[in-house]
Amino acid sequence: MRKITYCQAISEATVQRMEADPEIILVGQGVDDYKGVYGTTKDAFQKFGPSRVMDIPNGENAFAGIAVGAASMGIRPIVVHTRDDFMFLAMDAIFNLAAKWRYMYGGQGGVPVVMRGIVGRGWGQGATHSQSLQSLFGHFPGLHVATPASPADAKGLLVSALQAETPVVLLENRGLYGVEGEVPEQPLAVPFGVGRIARTGDDVTVVAASLMVHEAERAADALREQHIGVEVIDVRSIRPLDDALICASVAKTGRLVVADTSWARYGFAAEVAAVVAENIHDALRAPVRRVTPPDCPAPVSWPLEEAFNPKAETIARACLETLRSDRRSVPKLRDVMSGFTGPY
Repeated sequence: MRKITYCQAISEATVQRMEADPEIILVGQGVDDYKGVYGTTKDAFQKFGPSRVMDIPNGENAFAGIAVGAASMGIRPIVVHTRDDFMFLAMDAIFNLAAKWRYMYGGQGGVPVVMRGIVGRGWGQGATHSQSLQSLFGHFPGLHVATPASPADAKGLLVSALQAETPVVLLENRGLYGVEGEVPEQPLAVPFGVGRIARTGDDVTVVAASLMVHEAERAADALREQHIGVEVIDVRSIRPLDDALICASVAKTGRLVVADTSWARYGFAAEVAAVVAENIHDALRAPVRRVTPPDCPAPVSWPLEEAFNPKAETIARACLETLRSDRRSVPKLRDVMSGFTGPY
């Protein structure tokens, strides 16, 4: 199968679905820019022009309401937020309208808005531009929330979102846009709520989302050299969450590490730990470890931000802790974003 990058996969899914469905429009700040939001919107603008690919002003709150209203009338908007932090301004329409629409109107249709948000650390951009909001969006019933880690899932989950009647939040880590992977040319949908096993192993389970899947894979490959089998679960979507896959893996290994790009308290890592504790607590042979950033906002300086965010080494260390394996050393590993150079 051919290989393309994460950003190319998103671009391809967008164009293919816009060709198939004339009701899909693409809107956001800079979607018509020559760089096309990390290359994800450029092809759509070149093919469909400003009538279907529209730059919008800095008015996230207003346009979220416009998008929900348009979706209620049969339009399928893809709304791109160049930083998911800006989605705070759109939360009234997302949480109080889009998520609740089907419930409030007796299941008589939904509002299939697709919101893409770019998340994660970058180049020392500080506390208000480095956040990952998957746990916040995942808290609300009525939304589908996904954090694609691979190019194939970036394409497949977007295809699925653009065919469904449920409002969707897709969070894309900016460190993944250049990652290559095998992606089918056909617009094949990847279902929400179905995770995948990224690495197999028998000693410890690492459940990860988004960028942390790649960090977990690096940790697993390194620990394999020390004869430690790490099973890496890529959840793909935060809501719905594949509880069965997670529990089956932990039942096999007896140990759980959860890796996330956002904070531990009240977050995705806490939810995964709760799922395991409620369903298979007797299978745990060691305390759960959560690998997340420190419980404070991100710092401004690039070197401090590098230290702030967990990496493959952090995950490997947590795995060794669950195994109570003091005799093995934590390998020195480059993190996925070591080559990241800046915006757009």
